Amino acid sequence: MWQIIKNEWSSFYRDRVLLGVFSSFLILLSITVSLGSIHVEHQNTHHASSSEHIRDKWENIQEMNPHSAAHYGTYVFKPTTLLSGLDDGVSNITGNVLKVEGHVQNEIVHSEASQSQAVSKFGKLKSALLLQYIVPIFLIFLSFQTINGEKLSGRLKLLIAQGASSSKIIFSKALSVWVIGLMLLLVTVFMYLLLNLGAINYDTILRLSFFIISYSLYYFIIAFLTTLLSISFNNTSTALTSMLAVWVVWTIFLPNILMSTVESQHELPSRDIFKSNMKEDRSKGIDGHSPSSDRLVALREKVLKDYGVDSLSQLSINFRGIVMQEDEEYGNKVWDKHFGNLRTVLKNQKKSYQLGGIINPFIALQNTSKGFAASDNLHHQDFLVQVENYRRVFVRTLNNKDAYGGSKTGERGWKADNAFFKSVPDFVFKPLKIMKVFKDYVFDLAILIIWVLVITLLLINKSKRIPIV
Repeated sequence: MWQIIKNEWSSFYRDRVLLGVFSSFLILLSITVSLGSIHVEHQNTHHASSSEHIRDKWENIQEMNPHSAAHYGTYVFKPTTLLSGLDDGVSNITGNVLKVEGHVQNEIVHSEASQSQAVSKFGKLKSALLLQYIVPIFLIFLSFQTINGEKLSGRLKLLIAQGASSSKIIFSKALSVWVIGLMLLLVTVFMYLLLNLGAINYDTILRLSFFIISYSLYYFIIAFLTTLLSISFNNTSTALTSMLAVWVVWTIFLPNILMSTVESQHELPSRDIFKSNMKEDRSKGIDGHSPSSDRLVALREKVLKDYGVDSLSQLSINFRGIVMQEDEEYGNKVWDKHFGNLRTVLKNQKKSYQLGGIINPFIALQNTSKGFAASDNLHHQDFLVQVENYRRVFVRTLNNKDAYGGSKTGERGWKADNAFFKSVPDFVFKPLKIMKVFKDYVFDLAILIIWVLVITLLLINKSKRIPIV
């Protein structure tokens, strides 16, 4: 078998057209990897400088009332993940700037796609675009040409006459094509490692390893399925057309059809309805400004009782700060309810969409590619949760200062000094470790492995039973 593979590679090397195409792929992948790395570095540099600028503005706030500062707020910038240069997933369309302030949980804005002139469905040229769409096409034509060329030349008959089994010949040829795809993949990842050597850590190595495994399995499926179809049809044009049809269905039609089906089964509320429901639930709690609120009355009576006084003017603290924080606590419950339901729907959509991998391994590949590159919706939702948790700490710190920092009820002109604002903690993003979320991609990997096993068995069985010369 090894000798057949070596002969096949020698044949590839002698084919100047194939060598030229392979070299072109290497050059194109090198360019996209370089551009992806430059883009990630540029984005992170820009976000870092923007974050530093915003923090500097916050720390240089002059004396101000803490509640006013809560409305003034601050901004959080979503960092670009290191591996998004290989697959940017949903990062291009989800936005990267969030305003953090009191009373309001803002939406993330300023997505890269919204600021781009590119209108193509595929967007900018990225490594994932080449690895997921173009390289498989190359492997399809290469696998087809390998088998078809041997059929036309009669070389298969000669190899069998020399004692080689048909199944071993076919398997070796499919394997040799798969290795070509694997080489393109490994060169891409290796170049990315070299360009980002200073930022590589253990988690990144793990993610890249799983990334390579996912694409390797998919390329195996492509190469071996093309070979299977090539030996299953006597008509060579039918074999090639069939595989190209499979590729088109897998990469274009099925993902869109399945996603539309999943979205209809697990429907997300429209933005207007979602905001309306949030507002309705929010209005049922303390709004922070309405003295006639029943909740406000109950809170006032509780605070007066706790401090053993008869009126707010007798309090040694600022009742307004307590009101504001109670309003925030209720708003947090509303946020947890509605965004919790939203995340549940998104998780159900993901699970249902993953099932599509059973009939379409391309879906499994896309899931693992984005997931291992930390650029899928699961990682995006984790960022949003981290920002919301920080917002709560941020606002609570300001409200507590307003309530217990020295002012009393009615002293609206009281201000906190600059030293206090400097002490308010800044947002620190903690990236998800791959092993914490690996379970979310086990199903996709398992689907790819099952596809590999099934196609391998079918290919071996078919090559034994059907004449190929």
